[in-house]
Amino acid sequence: MRKLSVIVLCLALSSQVSAEMVEIYSLDQMDDQRSFCIDIRGHKSKAKVNLGLQAHTCYSYQGSIAVDQGFDSLGLDENKFYLSAFNVCMEAASNTASAALRLNKCQDEELQKFEWDSNDRINLISNIKLCLTVAQGKSRKGGGGSPVHLIRNLSLELCGDTLQAFQMWGARSER
Repeated sequence: MRKLSVIVLCLALSSQVSAEMVEIYSLDQMDDQRSFCIDIRGHKSKAKVNLGLQAHTCYSYQGSIAVDQGFDSLGLDENKFYLSAFNVCMEAASNTASAALRLNKCQDEELQKFEWDSNDRINLISNIKLCLTVAQGKSRKGGGGSPVHLIRNLSLELCGDTLQAFQMWGARSER
């Protein structure tokens, strides 16, 4: 009977664990003090998952995390970058350098498995030498915001000291 009570307690506690929405942001602010977040191309709830991912001014300065930048915190624990509002996962186009980041139905595929390393880099697990990287150079202007939001491309590039500023990431919630 005691064993059954422990199982019931564990199930009750696990049902209380809920995902929190977090934004994934570049630790280097580059040319926007609001930071750059992983973002679906398009605008918030009207984002177009078929266009893939980019680095975009984080929306949290407006007071909340936008749905097109909101990743499921529990998914991150499973090496999955899951955008619950769109029911898709971040996926590499390939496991080679310069691969784009797209979105696809979560299927536990190798190209959908990423992890944070001890240097704050996000690596593709099937090719740990590749890091999620914000494009160097000047940002392009997006639509909206005051000042205007900025955009940069995202890709997987070889991890290295010369790209370190463009390859370091953090996660934060609204709380």
